[in-house]
This record gives sequence, C-alpha cells and structure tokens, in this order.
Amino acid sequence: MIREKYSLKKLFLVTSLFGGTVLFAQTKVTGIVQNDNGPVVNATVNVKGTNITTSTDANGLYELIVEPGKYSIVVTAVGESATEQSIDVMDENEFPLDFLLQSINEQTDLSEVVLIGSRSVGRTQLDSSTPVDVIDIKEVTKDVGQVSLNQILNYVAPSFSSNTQVISDGTDHVDPASLRGLGPDQVLVLINGKRRHTTSLININGAFGKGSVGTDLNAIPTSAIKRIEILRDGAAAQYGSDAIAGVINIVLDDSTDKLRATISYGGNLSRNAEDNFDGETFQANVNYGVKVGEKGGYVNLAGSYDKRQPFNRQKEFTGTIFSDYNRPDLYPNPTGVDITEAELARRGETRGDYVSRIGQSKNEGGAIFINSLFPVSDKTEIYAFGGLNYRLGESTAFRRQPSQLHQTVASIFPNGYLPLIETNNYDRSLSAGIRSEINNWKVDFSNTYGNNTIDFGVKNTVNASMLDSSPTSFEAGGYRFTQNTTNLDFTRFFDDALAGINVAFGAEFRYEKYQIVAGEESSYANYGKVRQIGVDGNGNPIYVQDFNGNVNTLFAANGTPFAGGAQAFPGFLPANEVNASRHSVAAYLDTEFNFTKEWLVAAAVRYEDYSDFGSTLNGKLSTRYKLGNYVLRAAASTGFRAPSLHQLYFSATSSLFQEGVISNSGTFTNDSRVAKLLGIPQLNEEKSKSVSAGVTANWGKFKLSVDGYFIRIDDRIVYTGAFTGSNAAGASDQDKEIYQLLQQANATSARLFANAIDTETRGLDVVLTYQDRFGRGKLRGDLSATFSKTNVVGDVHASDLLKGKESTYFDRSSRIYLESAVPRTKVNLSLNYSLDKWNVYLRNVYFGEVDGATNTIADSQVFSAKVVTDLSLGYAFTKNVSLTVGANNLFDIYPDKTNVGGLRGAGYFLYSRTGQQFGTGGRFAFARLSLNL
Repeated sequence: MIREKYSLKKLFLVTSLFGGTVLFAQTKVTGIVQNDNGPVVNATVNVKGTNITTSTDANGLYELIVEPGKYSIVVTAVGESATEQSIDVMDENEFPLDFLLQSINEQTDLSEVVLIGSRSVGRTQLDSSTPVDVIDIKEVTKDVGQVSLNQILNYVAPSFSSNTQVISDGTDHVDPASLRGLGPDQVLVLINGKRRHTTSLININGAFGKGSVGTDLNAIPTSAIKRIEILRDGAAAQYGSDAIAGVINIVLDDSTDKLRATISYGGNLSRNAEDNFDGETFQANVNYGVKVGEKGGYVNLAGSYDKRQPFNRQKEFTGTIFSDYNRPDLYPNPTGVDITEAELARRGETRGDYVSRIGQSKNEGGAIFINSLFPVSDKTEIYAFGGLNYRLGESTAFRRQPSQLHQTVASIFPNGYLPLIETNNYDRSLSAGIRSEINNWKVDFSNTYGNNTIDFGVKNTVNASMLDSSPTSFEAGGYRFTQNTTNLDFTRFFDDALAGINVAFGAEFRYEKYQIVAGEESSYANYGKVRQIGVDGNGNPIYVQDFNGNVNTLFAANGTPFAGGAQAFPGFLPANEVNASRHSVAAYLDTEFNFTKEWLVAAAVRYEDYSDFGSTLNGKLSTRYKLGNYVLRAAASTGFRAPSLHQLYFSATSSLFQEGVISNSGTFTNDSRVAKLLGIPQLNEEKSKSVSAGVTANWGKFKLSVDGYFIRIDDRIVYTGAFTGSNAAGASDQDKEIYQLLQQANATSARLFANAIDTETRGLDVVLTYQDRFGRGKLRGDLSATFSKTNVVGDVHASDLLKGKESTYFDRSSRIYLESAVPRTKVNLSLNYSLDKWNVYLRNVYFGEVDGATNTIADSQVFSAKVVTDLSLGYAFTKNVSLTVGANNLFDIYPDKTNVGGLRGAGYFLYSRTGQQFGTGGRFAFARLSLNL
C-alpha cells in the first residue's frame, strides 16, 4: 500500500513539472463570473473567433491574455445562459471585465452545454461529436404525472424504454431500463460523472431484460437532480464496461438559498380500475441548498417520500379452482374432476374471487441525497455527494388455488391463498474527491462507494411439506452487492496547438463483491424427502431425513408429493450462498484535436484488466465538422461488457411460469456439474463494434439533430431456457444425472448463463425543437423519434453436447425479449405554452408494436401501436406557489388484449406480461402543489 501511494505521488509530481506551458502577451483581461448564487466554477471564457480560452477557478475568477484591439468575450457554463460582452482593449497591463450569468429556464434548448461524451470544456448538444439528450428534470416534473425516474424517462426520451413489471419477484420493484433497445446492463449510469453501482438483483423472471443486472434509477430522488444527459453512442473506450448502448449521466442539483418542495397525488381514474380509481401514488419532495464560504462552496440536500398502492387488471381465473378432491363429503372416490362451476354456485362466489394481482406492486419508501463542494484554495476544491434510499415493496405471486393440493394446506388456507413477496431494498452511495490545477493540468482524484442490499420475505403462504405445522411467513434470504471505484484523472487544454488540443488521461481501480444470503430452514426445506442409508435385519430400507433426498414420503390426496419450501418464493439454500469478489484496473487516454474552429477529431483508447476473466483493449474515434448552421458528425468504436458477478455466481431455485404451468426451476453457475454436462463454458465479456453518423442544424427558432447507428455485439450473454433431465429407463446417462441434480435442488428444470449469441442493432434517432413567442406567451415544441431494430445473427454458440437442444439453449421467447418485446419505434411530440401565470402542457407519445414472448408458435401475438396523450394545466398563484393538475393517458388507452389461452394463460394476463409498451394502469389523474422560496 505504501509503495502504491508513493507511485501515485511520483506520477503527480512528474506531471506537474513537465505539464506547464507559458504564454506571453501584452494585456490581461481579468474578472469574476457569477450567477445569482455567487461565483461560477469551471465556466468557459472564450475570445470569440479565436482559440484563446480559459475557465474560471474555484472563486469564479478568470484571466485571458490578449493584444490590444476590439474583441467579443463569450462565457458559457453548464445550466446557465451564454453571455457575451464586447470590449476595446487599449495598451494597458490589465482590463477588468466581470460577468453575471442567468440560469437557464423553460427556454432551455438543444444548444445547452453538456459534460458527457467529452473531457474537454463543455460543448453544446449541437456541437458535440456524438448525440446527447439533455433533460431538465425540474421543468419536466412540474408538468407530468410520473414521479419515478424510470417512468419519466420512458415518456421523455424516445431511445429509453422502461416499464413496471408484474409477477417478477424483486423485478416488480427494480424496473429494467433499456437504451436503443439493448439490455439494461448495456447502458452505463454515472452520477456527476462518476460510475454508479448496479443493483444486487438479477432479473431471472419472464420480463424484458431477462438475465440482466441493471442500475436502479428509481433509487435516486428527482428532487436531487438538476438535469440528465443521455449519450446515445458506444462509449466503453471512454468510460469502461457497460457503455455499449450509451451513457446516462445524472447531474445533481447545486442550487443554494432556494427551497423547493412539491407534493404530488394521483391515481388511475380508468374504466378498468377497481371501483373506477386505483393505484394511488403519493410523493413528497424537498430540496434546499446553502452556501459555504465566499468562494462558491455549497451543500445541497434533497429528500423524498414515496407511496404507491397496488392495482389489479386480472378479471377472473379461468382454470381449475376446485376438483372433487376438495369435496370428499360429496365425492368419496375422487379422480381429479373439475367441479369449479358447481362449487362456486354452491358458495355464491365467482371466478373473480380467486384472482391474482396482475398490474402493479405496492411500494413505500424514502431517500435523502447530498451534493456538496468545498473550495480550499483558489485552484483546489473538495467535493462529496451520495445518498441513502430505502423501499419496502410488496408484490404478489400467482394465486395457489384449492385444487393445487400439493402446494396448499387446507387446514390453514381452505380457499387457497395469494402469496405475498416482501422486498426490503436498501441503497447507499458516497463519492468524494479533490480537484485541483497544477501547471495548467486539471487533476481529479476521487473514490466512489456504492452498496445495494435486498432481503426477501414471503407472507400469506405455506411450506406444504410441513402440513398443519407450517408457518405462513418466511425469511427467504437475499442479495448484497458492493462496488468501490477509485479514479485519478488528468485533463489539459492546449490552446496554442492547432486550434486547441485537449488531452485527458487517467487510471481506475474498481472492486466488486456479490453475496447471496441463505433463508431460514423452513423457507427452503422439503420435510417430506428422505435418503436411504441401508436396510434393517428384515431387509427393510432405513431412511434418514434429507432435504436433498430422492425419496418422497409425504403425498397429497391425489398422490402428488407435497412441495417443499415457501410457495411462490423458495428461500435461498445454504448451497446457494456465495461471497465472491473481483477487481479490475484500467488506464485510458482521451484526446480531442481542433484542427480548425470547424473541424474536431477525438480519439480515445482504454485498457482494462479483470481478475476473473482477463483483459480487454477498446478504442473510439469521432469527428465533427461545422458548415455554417450545420454540423456533420460521425463516430466508430469498439466496446465491451464484463459479465456481472451476479451472472457468474448466482444460483437459486425459483418459481417459473412458462406456457401456463408453474414449476420450480433451478439456476446453476457455469462451474457447476450441470454446466459441464451440457458443455456450457465459463462466461467471458461481450464484445461490441459500433458506428454512428449524423447531422445537426441550427435555424434559430428551429434546431434539428438526426443520427443513425449500427451496433454489433458478439458473445452476448443470455439466460438459457429450461433444461430438464429424465429418470426414464431409456434416458441417457447425461439426462439421468441432470435429473438427480435437479432433485437435489428441489427443481424440475435448470437454467444457466452463457455467451450464446451475436446480435446486430440498427437505428435512427431524430430530435427537432422549436421555441418562440406566440401571441403574448411563449411556445416550445419538441418532436423526437427513435427507430431501432435488433436481430440475432448467425448460429447459436452451442457445444456438441447441446446438439438437438439449441431451441432450449436459446429459446424462442428469449429471442423475442431481445428483438421485439419493447417498441422498436417511439415518437414523442410535446408542446408547452406559458402565458402570464398559466402554463399548458400537451404531449403525445407513439409506442410502436411489440411481440408477446412465447415458445409456442400458435400462441404468437403482435400488439399494435398506440398513441398515449398527456395533458396538464398549471397556474402560479404567486411567484412562490403553483398548482398543476392533469392526466397522463388522457383518453384511457390500453394495449391490445391477449388472445384467449396462449399469452393470457388461465385468465392471468388480460394484457401482455411479456410484450410491454406503456403499462396497464389506464388514465392517471394527478395534482401537484409546488413551493419555491
């Protein structure tokens, strides 16, 4: 450790000694750049029409050296309107010139300065060499009813897709999110430019993003966010693993001396809602910042409280609720005949009394975030940011009906039961660092820690193998994931070379740890299983209780062995417990060459080495050329995504709903015996190649960007279909051994992770914005669209041992999840008109068609495109108090209904669970009261 610290100090010293450059000129232009909150740090000060550029220090001070003459000085800063002043410099030693910047308001447009995608001074969106979306969260949240970050982005950013899942265990509370139609784990999330940790949850249920590990965006309160930058381009060479589809950078609020608070309430005022109004949502947000010292320091605190009620869209259960086994008084010799209709009539009940909860889970929690900056000298500052989030979620599984004799205990639940899965989700993060400038080199040393913990409880259920002694609630265990990232970054802009050259380089060390914690014994044990250890003197077998035994001793009335473990969510076995870690080291070089004021070329290269699978080298080349009001841009890059620790080490037994049948399926690691029997190798990284090209135009009131892209991903990691063994006399030795291993895992099928396929994604993104005065008010319009298509190419990467089982290795439903389960086309048209104290917001979002994921061709179904309309009306009672009322999905639009049978199952899914566009809540009416002091 001492040697490592010494090496860092030596590197710092060498860079300092040799990094300087000296400029000679006649007159200094000096001053301070401020806004309403005080000095502005890192504002860009440029002599218009020249390559003379500098930036403000921690006190907002700057210095330029020019020859006598007339100049225009332009100052830009993130989140502030650009300001320009003309000066006439005479032959003097110093010329004072101060600037006061105005914060960008609702007139924010596509020319806003962005930080993501470049380590040089901030560029505008239209001038960047790769496409970037900027979303002002304060402006968006005042007009729309969505309160969670995932849902806000789903309606605002066309290339972004996310929906609340249903009957997906923990995934009901951690929404998978997609960029450009790729997986949740192929987009990198940053906060203030620092890598955000992923969730500890791996999505293994029937939902988009199956088999992936994403970042829980909903753990970040919107009250803590200033804006969001979405880089829609491969950036692994710049930022590392996961950035295949792009990067989402969340910039935290840094305002001071302002109190912002909102209270939002809404619910589904819909024709399909229970009692015409359900799914109530309440959210309270607050943000306040204070100045620290006189040099631009601040501490900004944000908090939120959220409560979401569940709703159900299943109308009735169409399968067997009662069989003659449930009425031995009437059927003394039962055979399993369905007597549902007669029994319901006798009880005065309907099939609607035996439904599951298919729609939205229950959620309640809160978060607190901090963002702070502490200048310690003119050129040095310390910063820190992070937060805590806790959410208690309650989702449901499929209802266990009385006829499912082996999964019920009639003395406890005579009418069956609806299992409830409780999710305790804890999230914590802290990033701290120091920035300074030494010999014109900007240096940033930081450490970022993140941890996510999820513990599961199962309520209103039984362990059927415990019969009458079964409890009705269980602690099922959980997940832990920790990530710690240390970065050292150097940046310098050489304004005397060409028309300006920016050089950035640095190093990163990242440590990750993944854990699975076992549940209590009764949550996973099958008390009806035994193992034979010998025979007695009479030749009778001698058995001992063994949860992994292959002999069943407890049987329901219909002869089926009683199921073990907590029904709906069996607890994690001791054999599932894992405490795995790894580390990686990386080094990068990122350069930008301004050959002229019009022509920019950027190049980046990054080397990373992982302790568990080896090293990778990736590069990126991009260019931008200005032609008057137009900008041409293009980029090409290679990228990678390291397999997550979850994919490497996750193993468990879980309930699987497939083709209308509920069963226990085991997930096995790639170093397991099952993997060896199937010839599935160890996981390796996914590798990508991407190219993009586009054009931007600035026609004053109209601004346009159009970008096309192509992404090739090789060795993409998938979550396989369900392999089953066999104990039949004629079964192969391979299938017999798999069968025995499944019995030990209390499962009937096996699934694994594998580098199984290659994919290609093509797409086009279009963004057009217009703003102007209209009558006495102000009008802003935004039209944005994305068109994308992902296809599996080539053969499935299957071993010889998998010959004939390729359709299970990568099954049809998995292909649909990758190719067409989320809209390939999405178009957003929003209009915002403000007049005096009034504001009207109208938005139409076109969600393209999707396919329902199924392995049965006869059950295939395409769900047609829909347009969802949002409308809100805002009124400012005073400059400090305003009210917004409105409706999302004003016309109560629903997706197409599923066909009877097939994707609908036994009446479970009136609307598709697997092919999702915009949810099934229907019209959502809301009101929001805002306070700004």
